[in-house]
Amino acid sequence: MFRSLGIRGRLLLSFLAISMFAVFAGLAALYSFLEVGTVLNRISKADAPIAIASLELSRQAEKIVRAAPITLTVANLGQLEQIRTQNKVELERLHQLLMHLKENHSNEKLLATIEWGVSQLRGNLEELHNIVTRQLRLRRGQEGLINEFRNSYSEIEQQLTDSISEIDRGLERPQSSVEVSSLGSESNRLTDPRLFELTASRRAIQFANQNIANIQSLFLETQLIDQPRQLANLSVRGRQLMGALDKSVQTLKPELFNNLKFHLEKLRTFFDGSNSIFAHLSSEFDVKNKARDILNDNAWLSEELSGAVDEHVGIAKQNISQAIDKATATQKFSTLIISVVVLASIIFSTLIVWLYVGRNLIARLTELSVCMESVAEGDLRVDLPSTASTDEIGRMTKALTVFRDTAVEIEESNLREIGQARQRLMEAIESISEGFCYYDSDDKLVVANNRYRAIMYPGMEKEIVEGMKFEAVIRNAAKKGFIRDAEGRIEEWVAERMERHHNPGPPHVQERGTGMWVMVSERKTSDGGTVAVYSDITDLKQREEELAKKSNSMEQLSNQIAKYLSPQIYDSIFTGKKEVKVSSHRRKLTVFFSDIAGFTETAEQMESEDLTKLLNHYLTEMSQIANVHGATIDKYVGDAIVIFFGDPESRGVKEDALACVEMAIEMRKKMSELQEFWRASGIVKPLQCRIGINTGFCTVGNFGSEDRMDYTIIGSGVNLASRLESAATPGAILIAFETYALVNDKIKCTKLGQMEVRGIAHPVETYQVVDSYENLGREKERIREESPKFNLKIDIGDMSSDERKQAISVLNSALERMNSVDERLLENS
Repeated sequence: MFRSLGIRGRLLLSFLAISMFAVFAGLAALYSFLEVGTVLNRISKADAPIAIASLELSRQAEKIVRAAPITLTVANLGQLEQIRTQNKVELERLHQLLMHLKENHSNEKLLATIEWGVSQLRGNLEELHNIVTRQLRLRRGQEGLINEFRNSYSEIEQQLTDSISEIDRGLERPQSSVEVSSLGSESNRLTDPRLFELTASRRAIQFANQNIANIQSLFLETQLIDQPRQLANLSVRGRQLMGALDKSVQTLKPELFNNLKFHLEKLRTFFDGSNSIFAHLSSEFDVKNKARDILNDNAWLSEELSGAVDEHVGIAKQNISQAIDKATATQKFSTLIISVVVLASIIFSTLIVWLYVGRNLIARLTELSVCMESVAEGDLRVDLPSTASTDEIGRMTKALTVFRDTAVEIEESNLREIGQARQRLMEAIESISEGFCYYDSDDKLVVANNRYRAIMYPGMEKEIVEGMKFEAVIRNAAKKGFIRDAEGRIEEWVAERMERHHNPGPPHVQERGTGMWVMVSERKTSDGGTVAVYSDITDLKQREEELAKKSNSMEQLSNQIAKYLSPQIYDSIFTGKKEVKVSSHRRKLTVFFSDIAGFTETAEQMESEDLTKLLNHYLTEMSQIANVHGATIDKYVGDAIVIFFGDPESRGVKEDALACVEMAIEMRKKMSELQEFWRASGIVKPLQCRIGINTGFCTVGNFGSEDRMDYTIIGSGVNLASRLESAATPGAILIAFETYALVNDKIKCTKLGQMEVRGIAHPVETYQVVDSYENLGREKERIREESPKFNLKIDIGDMSSDERKQAISVLNSALERMNSVDERLLENS
């Protein structure tokens, strides 16, 4: 019957038997835990709370007793009220602890003692507060009495001092001549009744003042009394000093005596009577003694409460000790039961493991495991255990046998398929036109097609075999001269190539020694190997070289063409923004015309070569300025220049007009520099340009035929700009009203009025440009004056202080010389 259960049933039955021992052990442990829990519950809910509450009550009482002396140090009723409030809070806390102790207390005698002590402590604190209140009131009365004494003393002392000062002035006052003559000698003055009276009065006041000083000393002694027995002696001395003061003031003049009488009465009340300083001090000593008695009583109450609490804590400790002893006995009994059960379970488990698990199950499973490991390692011919048993291990053996037979069939099938797949892979690799290779993680060649071998070792393909290291392959190729870049630097090139091989990046190109160009594309595989494709790009390289040559030719040609076109037109054509065809469109432009005044007369006086050089120099400088300002140069007509802003690129009508006028100002400035250069070259008469500017709608585009066209502008706006240029004086910039309206916030202009222009039906409002407001705001200034026999040129802004002083000196000297010449001419005439 036991064998018919199978391995699962037999193991389950064995484990159930072992589990019974665990149940017995658990019951014993549960009993022990319940007993210990009962003990701990009694300790935590009865004995421990009583002990803790008693200790907290004792600490709270001690805290109150320790804090009580602070009450005696308060300076005012406000502080006393704060301490009283704090004491109420602490007493309330003490009362709560007492109530908590009464809820858990069983010893009524100890509880009555503690409750009586708490009640007494509360009463003592209340009495202490009343005593301190009385003490503060006494101090306030003392302070009032002391202030009155100080005021009376100060008043008496002041009046006595004033009287002495008045008598001294009377003694020092000089006598009249009649009185001096009548007094005669010094002996007569001493017998003078008035002086004698003043001297006697002064002595009486000094005596009274001395008594007042003695009273002040006694007053200071009263402030230092710290023993009650000192009061009687000081009181007797005070009455004696007041008696002496009364006698001394009797000798004073009635007027002074009457003034001091009120203050003397105030001093007398300070030393005598129920409101004297001695009565106040006696009451204060009584209050302090009562407070000291209360504090001593509080200390005794604290000791009584501590004794009662200690007795209560001792009872709680005894109960806790008894409970712990009982819990310990219960634990020992439970431990014995658990030990017996554990020992029995160990013996029973050992028998099961040794007799059944070890000799039956483990041996068969070990044999089966060894066979499974052999099969897993690929040994499909291993001998398997017998399949006669019908239990689980027997069924596993049968399953392993079926698996082994199936694996043998699959292995034979896979070997056939792998061979076929490898053959197809090699055929596919050989069929591609690029070189292909794969190196494993050790950089050994695994597979490569013949194209790779032909590229690396042309004519020596058989030297590259599987298992060859990549470094050996490239090093041999470099040594044999197959790599153009490695010539003369083999080691350096090998190091660079190995770095690129280990860290593949974008494809790179190699020039082979045979004239072939190869693109190498490498990448890492997941197993750490490297796969690479070598592509022949020789034809592509040759086409690139041919294309580069043609591009250079086209670039040279375009650079030549660019010299005949404005930069904007050139860019728009070569970037494809505009088509080269006959077309036009309307747009608001700012048109610029300029020419050189008197150029024809100058040209007749110069040789053609010099004239050409001068004209080209002038046009070059003006063109550079125009290009900087973004202008479109339309054409050069002899010495005239036609420029416009707004096409093919525009920054806006206002910005285009402003750029055109600023360009004209800079050209005029540049013309001044050119005049100096031309004068140095031999041109006597300085050349000046005239400029006309107009803003308006024009037709702009390509005009001409399909074979020959010109990018230019036409329209009334162009004609007006030309007429303004003709009407301008040499060196002037003339603009129409619309241009002025666009630039007047940046450019200073002078209104010239209306003028009739040929080809324009109505008069045209014209303005002459002075300069930009920015330039006019600078401190830099130039002075230019020329005549056939006079030439003055001064750059004030560029001169230093010393240079300006020197120029002033030279000008003053010249002025003086000219004045002297005028004077001589007048004399001769």
